[in-house]
Amino acid sequence: MPHSLLLVDDDQHVLRSMAGWLRELGYDVGEATGVEAARKQLAQRSFDLVLADIRLEDGDGFDVLETCRAHHPGTAVILVTGYGTVETGIDALRMGAFDLLTKPLIDEELELAIERALSQRKVIEENRQLKAQLDLRFGIENIVGHDYRMQRIFDIIDSVADTRATVLLTGESGTGKSLLARAIHRRSARRDGPFVAVACGALPETLLESELFGHVAGAFTGAVGEKRGRFLQADGGTIFLDEIGTASPGFQVKLLRVLQEFAFEPVGGTKTIQVDSRVVLATNEDLASRVAAGTFRQDLFYRINVISVELPPLRERTADIPLLARHFLTQACEESGKPYRELGSEAIDAFRQYAWPGNVRELQNVIERAVLLGKGDRIGIADLPAHVQSRASRPAVRESAHSLRESLAEPERHIILEVLRACHWNRTVTAERLGINRTTLYKKMKRLGLEDPRFARDAQTTDRPPHP
Repeated sequence: MPHSLLLVDDDQHVLRSMAGWLRELGYDVGEATGVEAARKQLAQRSFDLVLADIRLEDGDGFDVLETCRAHHPGTAVILVTGYGTVETGIDALRMGAFDLLTKPLIDEELELAIERALSQRKVIEENRQLKAQLDLRFGIENIVGHDYRMQRIFDIIDSVADTRATVLLTGESGTGKSLLARAIHRRSARRDGPFVAVACGALPETLLESELFGHVAGAFTGAVGEKRGRFLQADGGTIFLDEIGTASPGFQVKLLRVLQEFAFEPVGGTKTIQVDSRVVLATNEDLASRVAAGTFRQDLFYRINVISVELPPLRERTADIPLLARHFLTQACEESGKPYRELGSEAIDAFRQYAWPGNVRELQNVIERAVLLGKGDRIGIADLPAHVQSRASRPAVRESAHSLRESLAEPERHIILEVLRACHWNRTVTAERLGINRTTLYKKMKRLGLEDPRFARDAQTTDRPPHP
């Protein structure tokens, strides 16, 4: 389909001549002799590009440009004038025009300007589509989970995504912490800014400091030039620090200052750099235990533990396994170009019985393997790795018992939550009303995800429960 152009000029002779020439070049050309005529044309159909003279009988080309910017942002605009000045050119570009051409127009110059404007428009549209795909791939809607703990996590993310609060994601490896970090970014007002991920555990302390804060030339052997650190790269966006539990004591001190002041000096430098970066951190370690053992700074722990979200392991949300498996199956088939294949019931049973030490990431890898290597019209037990198959051949007593515990957990959670609310989160009174001791109540609250009332739905009291 040819590109559509709208020519706006009150000189009828110039208008007809230029329109004819552009049609010969293969463009679909509309004509308007003034501002109002141009606005009517723009209201009736969409144009890829508007080429407007600045001096018109009922206004000027800047009026046409303003209309396009306000109501047709996808339309590129080139202004034309016979009285070009530097000030006019600056005004045109500042208002959003792609270019300002001066008369008399040279055919090659005009043709090149049109091609450049259309190319830029194509790039902008491709970027818009890529951002839409990122929203789909990394948005919270793409995180599959009907388990009540996952639903609670979604509620937390909705509440904090559009703030600057530091978020700490905890959970075993493979539970989806990096995906959730991206979802937080995509759901925030910073979504058009950069998302910068750093695997802290993959770098030694000396390199990690340079990676995050940058360095100046000559800071150390091999530093032949300046380097922008990841914090500066994430300015205006989000920085995700994965495996933060591996940070050395020396690096913890530097990180604490950055999180408090959002300021730092590059390695070997003296100039302080201020940044506006949102920080999300993740770890698969128990940082509270690390604090108690003296290997993780208490003040840093309190600073990063503003909002803490624990992702449950896959073995504790078995009801989500079929949903996740089908989701990954659709994704793997689309990405590999393979036809869609159903999941056999025996494969799903094997998935439910397997412990998934690698969590969601392992499930995704198993599905991708089955899609690439499987031959039949459905994925069966024979398409699964041997270690997953072996679980399916074992008695399902433990699985049945696990399913029964899951079935009973939700009513128990509901009863305890109602009594906690009625007792204003006073655990001593709650335990007495339930007829159990406080230790048993604490254990049940932890197992059922009720240990922190800030994250419990419909909590009507303060951010923290009153301590008895």
